[in-house]
Amino acid sequence: MSSTQIDSQVQVQTNKSSEAAFFDVLNSRRSVRKYDSSFVISEEEIREILEIATKAPSSSNMQPWRFLVVTDPELKQKLLPIAFNQQQVVDASAIVIVLGDLEMYTLSDKIYNATVAAGYMTEEVASNFINNSVKMYSSLPAERLKDIVIFDTGLVAMQIMLTARAKGYDSVPMGGYNKDQLKEFFNISDRYVPTLMLPIGKAAVEAHPTTRLSIDDITFYNGL
Repeated sequence: MSSTQIDSQVQVQTNKSSEAAFFDVLNSRRSVRKYDSSFVISEEEIREILEIATKAPSSSNMQPWRFLVVTDPELKQKLLPIAFNQQQVVDASAIVIVLGDLEMYTLSDKIYNATVAAGYMTEEVASNFINNSVKMYSSLPAERLKDIVIFDTGLVAMQIMLTARAKGYDSVPMGGYNKDQLKEFFNISDRYVPTLMLPIGKAAVEAHPTTRLSIDDITFYNGL
C-alpha cells in the first residue's frame, strides 16, 4: 500500500471519528433541570463557551446577541422568583441571560473594520456594508427588527448549549421567566430584548430522554 493510500485511509478514519463525536454531542444534549450546586465552571471556560458560540450566523453579520452572565450566589437567589421559582437558576454554575440588541447596527463599523483588518474585505466594500447596514436596520419597523434580533439570538443560544455539551456540561433553555421583572432588576434599557435564560452546569440527576416526531410527519418536498 502506498503512502498516499495510507494517508487517505487515515484521513477517512479521522473524519469518521470527528463525525461520530459531533453526533454524540447532538444526541447527548438534554434539557437538565437539576444541577450539582457545588460544581463551578470557571469564568475563563464560560468565556470560551460564549466565544465559540458566537461563530453562529446572524443577519448581515450584525451579531445582535449580548450576554449577561450571572454566577454570584446571592444574585442567583434573587433571580429565583423572577424565574417562577425554578431551582435550576440557583443550582446551576452559571446563568447566561441572552439579550438581543435592537441597536446592533451601531457597531457595524467595528464589525466590518475588523473584517478589513483580517483581510477578508476591502475598505471600500466594508464602507458600503456599514452604510447599508445602518440605513436598513435603523429604518426597519420595530416589530420586524425585533423579529430579526430574536431569531439571531436563538441561533447563538443553540450554539451555547451544544458547546457546553461538547465540554461535558449541561444546560436548559428557559423562556419561562418574567421579562419585565428581569429588566427592572438589572436596570436593562429598552435597547435590549431579553430572550432566553440558559443555566449551565453539571447535572445532579440525568435528564429523561425524550422522543421526536418522525421526519415523515414533519417534512414536505416541493410543496405542502
